[in-house]
Amino acid sequence: MSDEIALAELDGAAQTDGNPRTPRDMEAMYEIPVTVSAVLGRATIQVNQLLRLGRGAVVELDRKLGEPIDIFVNNRLVARGEVVMVDDNRLGVTMTEIVKSDRAA
Repeated sequence: MSDEIALAELDGAAQTDGNPRTPRDMEAMYEIPVTVSAVLGRATIQVNQLLRLGRGAVVELDRKLGEPIDIFVNNRLVARGEVVMVDDNRLGVTMTEIVKSDRAA
């Protein structure tokens, strides 16, 4: 079963008991918490280098300025996006690309 079929089932397209699913049937799913992470980049360093880092230290990441960041939901890459200012002192992420999954369920 592909992810598209699984999503169609969640949207009410599949019928398991002969009755179509309604949005009300899905209300319990809306309360399930998920963890969303936005990863600016990654770096690999040795433990002794990590221990020497102090206030103001700079760790170079594998991304360049302006490159999209990775957006994960429950540790699964789902999208790429850009960092945006939400308020004067808060950051957010705008999704610019949905990552297609090649995983079959």
